[in-house]
Amino acid sequence: MNDPPRMTEAEAAEFRRRQKGRNIAMLLVLIGLSALFFAITIVKMTHF
Repeated sequence: MNDPPRMTEAEAAEFRRRQKGRNIAMLLVLIGLSALFFAITIVKMTHF
């Protein structure tokens, strides 16, 4: 059977660096959405 090709150490480090960048971007999106929902909730509660 053919084994899948392995990543070199440099390729693995680059992969982890890009994955960390995507994780940080996703964190910022989630924080932004949470802040938006919180702000909408506060506005709706104060202007009824």
